Amino acid sequence: MAEAAAARPGETAFTFVDYSTDMGGVTRTLTWTQLESRVRQAAAGLRHAGAVGERVAVVAPQGLDYIVAFLAAACAGCVAVPLFPPSLPGHDDKLVAVLQDAAPMLAVTTEEQQASFTEFCATRGLSCGPRVITERQLREMAEKPDEPARPWHPRPQDVAYLQYTSGSTRTPSGVEITHANVCANARQALEAYDIRTGRNCTVGWLPLYHDMGLVLAVAMPVVGQVPSVLMDPLAFIQQPARWLRLLTRHPGALTAAPNFAYDYCVRRVQGEERAELSLGSVTAMVNGSEPVGARTLERFQAAFAPVGMVRTIMRPSYGLAEATVFVCASPAGEEPTVTSFDRDALGLGVARVVEPDDGGAVAELVACGRPAGQEIAVVDPLTGRLLEDGRVGEIWLRGPNIGRGYWGRPEQSEATFRATLHGDDPGDPAHHWLRTGDLGAWHDKQLYVTGRLKDLVIIDGVNHYPHDIEATVQDAHPAIRAHHIAAFSVDADGEERLVVVAEHHRDVTDPGGLVEEVKRAVCAAVATGHGVSVHDFVLAPPGTVPHTTSGKVARSACRARYAAGDWTADGGAQERTGSA
Repeated sequence: MAEAAAARPGETAFTFVDYSTDMGGVTRTLTWTQLESRVRQAAAGLRHAGAVGERVAVVAPQGLDYIVAFLAAACAGCVAVPLFPPSLPGHDDKLVAVLQDAAPMLAVTTEEQQASFTEFCATRGLSCGPRVITERQLREMAEKPDEPARPWHPRPQDVAYLQYTSGSTRTPSGVEITHANVCANARQALEAYDIRTGRNCTVGWLPLYHDMGLVLAVAMPVVGQVPSVLMDPLAFIQQPARWLRLLTRHPGALTAAPNFAYDYCVRRVQGEERAELSLGSVTAMVNGSEPVGARTLERFQAAFAPVGMVRTIMRPSYGLAEATVFVCASPAGEEPTVTSFDRDALGLGVARVVEPDDGGAVAELVACGRPAGQEIAVVDPLTGRLLEDGRVGEIWLRGPNIGRGYWGRPEQSEATFRATLHGDDPGDPAHHWLRTGDLGAWHDKQLYVTGRLKDLVIIDGVNHYPHDIEATVQDAHPAIRAHHIAAFSVDADGEERLVVVAEHHRDVTDPGGLVEEVKRAVCAAVATGHGVSVHDFVLAPPGTVPHTTSGKVARSACRARYAAGDWTADGGAQERTGSA
């Protein structure tokens, strides 16, 4: 940051386009010099406050203030905890749980949010929790002539921040990301996507409290000295064309989004809005954070090819918080690789390639490429033995970007971050691997991610991948709302059985009258495509299938709500069919 301020003082470092007060967007910017000055002052204020070595939560809306607060905490020798304000609907419980777990000394927020967040802490039993402070107050503390703040130079092995997991499969845990981890991962991603100073920028709407948003919009730009342009996630949901317009205005852009966002753009950005775009100058559009859909790639390419979209721009990728974020990406300059595998063989742990029109059950998987600056192994999760190419196993990782462990969870950290292959010395750190909990296989020198180990639906000894079933359900009936479907297993009379919960579209006026019709369509599609019967089907009201803060379907939360028999947050009745 200081180097960038010295080398290009007047150049824009960060741009935030605010759509909250103006539909066309109000642009706010910070040059590298302005950024360095504000961060330095706020960091001095944190040191004055005695926060060196302490956790400091960043609880603010998306914007420049968030970036300054996060960088100031990291530069001051604090442990930043990137979070979201209580105004994010539906996630109050997670915010409370994280604040209780991290126990930050301070919480940095904006002047507009200070009173409401203080009240939130008091009403949710956190009255003895963090002192709530603003960046302006930190700068004022730094300007006091007495008790000058002592200089601090964070060491590479020091924890820079706690990245809390999205909670899609378990209670959120804070991954300890060191300064060395985040710098290494930023460089790995810069190399993988071929991002260069003076040629490229990043553009995004992903939340800054999420691993991919934080690295893409903050860490990579600072380490790589490339400008960053960002907007609020809500602004994207309201009008997805805003994201594509920013990509049009900023040549050489790297951007990233989960799979659903690309389908969302296809549905919502049409006609004149689409015709005004120009996507030919985009460097890379990363598709990650959930299984990448082959049909999504096709739909997006078909929809936006007339405005410059080319297939080589799409970069299917894989990553997770425990690895800072980035792990691997499809090769630069190549079109995404889509391979058809025998679905029945996949269920037995074998990635056997078939022709798409073979007539049997086929699973189309998108390759996530090869790693940059780290190692990937596919391992038998029970024996710890390496598996040969074409066999499905757990994905293990090691490299300089792998986090140090989970905050305050030594046993979980030992099991997850210090796994060893069969025959290796558990006491030698050089032999330690991260167990991701994700399943995948190597084929033709590329990694294919097949699903989550904990999400597997195992029926009659055969593995079924929930996202694969959900994709089938999504196309089974027009009343079903895309990307708001959960497939999971439950114990019924001592046996695992499949349950499917799917929201209906908001414009369905009589969902009760459609239940049986939708149920028959879903059961037939799942039986035909996957060879398994649906034990129970729920046609749920819109907005009731739980999602994580990163937008993934929270299947474990869905299972819990199913068991409780209540699928509406505001008292509405669910439409449930019973056994199918």
